[in-house]
Parts: sequence; structure tokens; C-alpha cells
Amino acid sequence: MIMAPGLRKVALVAHVVSSVGSLGVVAAFLALAIVGLAGQDDRVVRSAYVAAEVLARTVIVPLVLASLLSGL
Repeated sequence: MIMAPGLRKVALVAHVVSSVGSLGVVAAFLALAIVGLAGQDDRVVRSAYVAAEVLARTVIVPLVLASLLSGL
């Protein structure tokens, strides 16, 4: 399928933004996982895992799906 040059640029920007954004959020998720594993205080560990779950459900999954769909 041939796309107009303007639409192609918009699709490329959407793909790059969602891909780089998902990489950044996965890095934040990794930091929370490390804090959860290495934490000594129960409240800190629970808070890290709750925050990681919220990040995964609300940010990681939509960004990865947007990256996948814009890449296709």
C-alpha cells in the first residue's frame, strides 16, 4: 500500500515516539522491580510492586500496542 508522504511521516513519528516511550517506561519498570527485590522495608517493597503493576497496565501495554500497530 502506498502512503502519501505526509501521512508516512506522521506514521513514522508515531512509531518512533511510541517505541522510545515504551523503552523508557520499561526502564522505569526495571528500576521498580530492582527496588522491590532489594528493599528491606515491607512498605517500600509493596509500594514498588503496586507502582510497577500500575505502570504495566496503564502505560507499557498501550505504548507497546501502539508501537506494534504503527509499525505494521
